[in-house]
Amino acid sequence: MLAGLLPPGIEVAELFADPPDVTSLLYPEEAGLVVKAVEKRKLEFAAVRLCARTALARLGVPPMPILPGQQRAPMWPEGIVGSMTHCDGYRAAAVARRLAVRAIGVDAEPHDPLPAGVALSVLLPEEQDTVHGLARRRPDIAWDRLVFSAKESVYKAWSPLTGRWLDFHECAVVPDPDRGTFTGTLRVSGLVVDGDRIRRFTGRWTTRGDVGAGHLATAVLVMAPGQG
Repeated sequence: MLAGLLPPGIEVAELFADPPDVTSLLYPEEAGLVVKAVEKRKLEFAAVRLCARTALARLGVPPMPILPGQQRAPMWPEGIVGSMTHCDGYRAAAVARRLAVRAIGVDAEPHDPLPAGVALSVLLPEEQDTVHGLARRRPDIAWDRLVFSAKESVYKAWSPLTGRWLDFHECAVVPDPDRGTFTGTLRVSGLVVDGDRIRRFTGRWTTRGDVGAGHLATAVLVMAPGQG
């Protein structure tokens, strides 16, 4: 699902079911982080790290623990950037070399509408208007969930570059229903990468399965200078 959203050079590994005994593959320092967690949390924690190590291996990076760091973002090996995501029925990771990519943000969600209260709290008024308009045109997509996912992907790209939190209302997302893309315009300043001030993220989205019976995913890249 995510592999189709990202260009060559970005390694993606994904799972639609957890392998047997996947928690036994955790490193001791990883297992210690979820020792008191419920089984569901342990499974998703272990499976998404299996995805990450699989993707890293394709870059020639040996297996290692992947621990949370600043803002709970994964701490990747030297010279590597990446992002992980999991939801019911799906786990994935995407990684790349920092020489080519400055940041990656990926997110996957169930292809279901957001609960009403959640939608009101995470979507800006103009985003709610956009979602309502798109729903009339394309009722086959859970647009509010897609906007939420896009914000998550933007945050996952933003956070490692800034070390700062990005509130849901500090980024305005507009999906393109025909091209499978979106833009996320920042409402805060201070993000400068390689001397360039970034005010807008662009990304791609996809769905797998109908509303109520599938998944959707979003992805954002910040490329290194001269890399596209």
